[in-house]
Amino acid sequence: MSTKAEQYDVVRRPIITEKATMASENGAVVFEVAIDANKPQIKEAVESLFNVKVKAVNTLITKGKVKRFKGQIGKRRDVKKAYVTLAEGNTIDVSTGL
Repeated sequence: MSTKAEQYDVVRRPIITEKATMASENGAVVFEVAIDANKPQIKEAVESLFNVKVKAVNTLITKGKVKRFKGQIGKRRDVKKAYVTLAEGNTIDVSTGL
């Protein structure tokens, strides 16, 4: 079992967008997670941090966009998202702090 600090390194922050809100109606919560985190690590971290039962974890990596800033070309960082589906009867209120 990993420590709380390590679990906060795995689960960075909740993502609150229109699409994430629609997913929450089906019992899923969306988190930004560490790019090197795997599904079992994400499941363990969410279960211990929020005291809920996780049914499934789906992940995706959003590639960073190339943007210009004052004429210089830069690249935003890649972001890994985790769609965490909770077991029946479990909820996480993402509007409150961790």
